[in-house]
Amino acid sequence: MKALAFTLSVAIALALAACSSNRSPNSSSGGTSSSTTSEIKQESKDSWLTTKVKSALAADVGLKTLTGISVDTAGSVVTLKGAVDTAANKSRAEQVARGVEGVSSVKNELTVQAKQ
Repeated sequence: MKALAFTLSVAIALALAACSSNRSPNSSSGGTSSSTTSEIKQESKDSWLTTKVKSALAADVGLKTLTGISVDTAGSVVTLKGAVDTAANKSRAEQVARGVEGVSSVKNELTVQAKQ
């Protein structure tokens, strides 16, 4: 099951990277092709790190059933957003994200909402 989740995550990351690389060099407003290339590389790195964090969250036994967590990445800073059912899960999600190689810091914006 973990292998399937990881494989799916890798496929999504590659698809996102491919979409980013299909941009024309002049598509950014006034940017040069080298800055556009840098932006694409950074977006690919961000996508890859996001995928790694999502995979780690999905692989964690205590968190794999939580579907309300979204992950955003800017550079090596990961932001967790959404809702979880307990403060322990909020803390655990942050801990798992921090443990992913390439993550320098985590902004935990998760909210705790009891299941209804």
